[in-house]
Amino acid sequence: MAKEPSIQGKIARSMIASIASNKLAGSKMKIGKKLKNKSIFKLYYPPIYKSETIEKAQFTMETLRKREVTVKCAILYLHGGGYVGKLKNKHRLMALKYCESIPDVMVLMPDYRTAPEHPYPAALEDALDAYSWLLEQGYNEDQIVIAGDSAGGGLALAVCLYLKHLKRKLPCAIVAMSPWTDMTASGASYHFNYENDPLFGNTKESLLYNRDYLGRASKFTPYVSPLFGDYSDFPPILIQVGSDEMLLSDSVRVAEKAQKDGAIVWLHIYEGMFHDFQMAGDLIPESKEAWKEVTQFLLDVKEQDSILVKRSPTLIK
Repeated sequence: MAKEPSIQGKIARSMIASIASNKLAGSKMKIGKKLKNKSIFKLYYPPIYKSETIEKAQFTMETLRKREVTVKCAILYLHGGGYVGKLKNKHRLMALKYCESIPDVMVLMPDYRTAPEHPYPAALEDALDAYSWLLEQGYNEDQIVIAGDSAGGGLALAVCLYLKHLKRKLPCAIVAMSPWTDMTASGASYHFNYENDPLFGNTKESLLYNRDYLGRASKFTPYVSPLFGDYSDFPPILIQVGSDEMLLSDSVRVAEKAQKDGAIVWLHIYEGMFHDFQMAGDLIPESKEAWKEVTQFLLDVKEQDSILVKRSPTLIK
């Protein structure tokens, strides 16, 4: 029997559906103009945290870490936004949650180039550049986790697929929240959740169908549609997704593909949840549970817990 979503989750879902149905987010989803606008005020972190900005040739990056703590590992966090949205405060709050999950971690947030001005492979190139920067700072691959949500979740998988193509060492783990993995929009949930998805549903004018990032690339290219990649010799992957998302199939199918290729995958489907529900932080029980799950996954990977490889390869709830 499916678990009933919480009251707080239902309220949050209704609010998102109301905003989307009133078309307050319509132009943002269709064209991405509003997504490109940076936050008016940069997020003020609690005093125990330290943030720095790194200027690269074509983009900027931000770091976040706790002060007075010896950093032992790094998370390369790739933000969502359909490949048209820039780094925003809501993403910085996600980075803050990752810092809260692992006390001795540094989170790196690249504000990668976005479409339509910078189509594929711009975001991939910038994410790879950020990964190489971590290595230059002295981190080993087994000290790096790549994480992302939405388009950033797909990009996290794409980065690892391309690192494999280059015959480079992969990070020690991947966390993908509601990843966008299939630009062909061929999954069954694009149909059965079409009227159910509070954010992307009931329209084909959303980012899911206006794929500015593709440029001249094929929709089947694994570095834009990771569903079509080869996951042999991949590190452990944690995938979280809401049951009401049009992107549900993107998570389920890529988890099945990765497991078939021999990767260790955990897939958690949160009943009644919407796209990127983890952004709610501690405000709804499902998001709080999701971050607890992320924390345990990262701790297991960090400690190379033997339990990690003994668990069921794919967990679907």
